[in-house]
Amino acid sequence: METSYEKQDLKTWALEDRPREKWHRLGRNNISDVELLAILLGSGSREDTAIGLAQKMLKSTEHDLHQLANLNHLQLMAFKGVGEVKALIISAAFELGRRREFADHKQLKVISSSGDAYRKMRMQFNGLQHEEFWILFVNRRLAVLSIEPFSRGGINGTVLDTRMILRRGLELQATGFILAHNHPSGNLLPSDADILLTRKVFEAGYLMDIHLQDHLIITEWGYYSFRDDGDLADMEKEKAEEKKNEKEALRKAQNQAELESQILSVLSATR
Repeated sequence: METSYEKQDLKTWALEDRPREKWHRLGRNNISDVELLAILLGSGSREDTAIGLAQKMLKSTEHDLHQLANLNHLQLMAFKGVGEVKALIISAAFELGRRREFADHKQLKVISSSGDAYRKMRMQFNGLQHEEFWILFVNRRLAVLSIEPFSRGGINGTVLDTRMILRRGLELQATGFILAHNHPSGNLLPSDADILLTRKVFEAGYLMDIHLQDHLIITEWGYYSFRDDGDLADMEKEKAEEKKNEKEALRKAQNQAELESQILSVLSATR
């Protein structure tokens, strides 16, 4: 059951129940999201204590910290009792959290799964309200060579230049790459355009021997992997079958040429 803090004067609280004192007494793991936000706020407004104001702010985002972190300066200041300084403190706290997470991911040097790729790349998309494409280049051992932006668009989509990806891959001497883009809508399922783009990039990379290892669709709540879902495996099987058929056709052509050569030799000898 959600506790109501509104219009409760903190001075009437037992000392050990006040957020700062509770942190010191019980530790950070025993502090609620409301209490943590109240500590950042420091004080409330004429109508609310810091706790009451914090509860109102979290209630406005349905207690979703991702949504709260994505509120800009003006949106935070729309709450009565949150001025420029408090808005800056809250934004700075969330930004420090993002940077800490990014610092942890920088330690990941080799990509061995879609989860590794997601953890390595998701920080690039935090808080974005428009689509972007980023590429992670790897070598033969799947060690990370570089992570770079390649396209930025609107809410509903963006355009990706496959030639630019392959050119950069050649410059880095990469043998593979992972494509990632976000869906600001939160929808994890690939669109028809996503599927067509994946095939186009896969085909181009195959010709240049710089192979598409995965394509991730990233949202605030998770990711979709073309590799894990089997889409890329199907494309690779198709290519393997095409290569097999090409080799078989070449073998038959060589056999036919040898047979024709032998027939010509026999005819020449009988003249």
